[in-house]
Amino acid sequence: MDANPWGRVDEHGTVSVREGEQWREVGQYPDASPEEALAYFQRKYADLEGQVRLLEQRSRAGASATDVQKAASHLRESVVGANAVGDLGALQTRLDALAGRLEELSAEQKAEAERESLAAVADREAIVAAAEALAARDPKQVQWKQASAELDALFQRWQTAQKDGPRIPKSTADTLWRRFRDARQTVEQGRRAFFSELDSQHKDARTRKQALVERAQALSSQGADGIPAYRSLLDEWKAAGRAGRKIDDALWADFKAAGDVLFQAKTEASAVVDGEQGENLAAKRAILEEAQPLLKEQDRAKARETLTGLQRRWDEIGRVPREAMREIEDGMRRIEAHVRKLDDDHWASSNPERKARSEGLAGQLEESIEQIEASLEAAKASKDAAAVTRLEAELATKREWLAVVAAAR
Repeated sequence: MDANPWGRVDEHGTVSVREGEQWREVGQYPDASPEEALAYFQRKYADLEGQVRLLEQRSRAGASATDVQKAASHLRESVVGANAVGDLGALQTRLDALAGRLEELSAEQKAEAERESLAAVADREAIVAAAEALAARDPKQVQWKQASAELDALFQRWQTAQKDGPRIPKSTADTLWRRFRDARQTVEQGRRAFFSELDSQHKDARTRKQALVERAQALSSQGADGIPAYRSLLDEWKAAGRAGRKIDDALWADFKAAGDVLFQAKTEASAVVDGEQGENLAAKRAILEEAQPLLKEQDRAKARETLTGLQRRWDEIGRVPREAMREIEDGMRRIEAHVRKLDDDHWASSNPERKARSEGLAGQLEESIEQIEASLEAAKASKDAAAVTRLEAELATKREWLAVVAAAR
């Protein structure tokens, strides 16, 4: 049978394949027609050709050149002398061409692997450098929660690179790992030392604050009088340091409660004082109302006598609420100023010597000073402390004015 250019079957059923100008027997297919026998060995050739085509596709797809090369070498052994019918020489030619392409692919892949390896080494060196930078920080300046998170992230990057990244030389990998491990240990040791010291500080602060709470609670019997001492304890509290958030909150609640007792006592006492001062305010307003006619009084002696009595009653009443103090004092000063003017006018009109001096500002000031001095002596004699304080202030002011006038001459 000569219909197939690459195979034939003789009258005994023996199948041969043509290789170049020679024919080589490849086997028999018993109990079959020549066509069936030939087709059987053609299918074997088709299997070989399919394997060659698959390797060609893998090489074009960028598969590992080493793996494809190994598979091609085994396939060549199967093609040479194969018991198959087909163009076996063409398969060998394709395998030769594939081998050439694989050499180029292998060189490219090797270069790419080297680039990836260098990049992987650089990436791990960056991880190590970051870890060493963490380890080199001043432990007193480190935020340990953040530093621990950064270190964990770096370790995760290292594991990912180790598992999924390109392979790097073992010696390089070992050296880098030792550096990373040492940096990690340094950070961990610093963290443990920091928290150990912090725990010691917390214990000391807790002891101090517990003592402050006890001292604050002991002030409760003093009521409002204990507030200055409590404020002093508060200064100590601020300087005592931290004892840990939960403990600090609990101790502060106790400390504040002790202070609240004192301030509540002060509030209650202030309420009593406010009531008394409210009564004082009403009394002084009544005196001011009583004193209003003095603003129209022209009899100096009568006005001075009446004012002196009102001032004595005024000073005996006591303090008024702070917010009303200016209003009340200003009212009384207007009346005092009117009476003082009556005195001034009297002295100016009745004393020739003083009248002469009054022509100038200095004379007026000297006359006023003498009047105040006389009133001051009277106040001292009557032991009127409030009047003494007021007159001394007036006297000092007048003397300052006189000094200014004298310096200007």
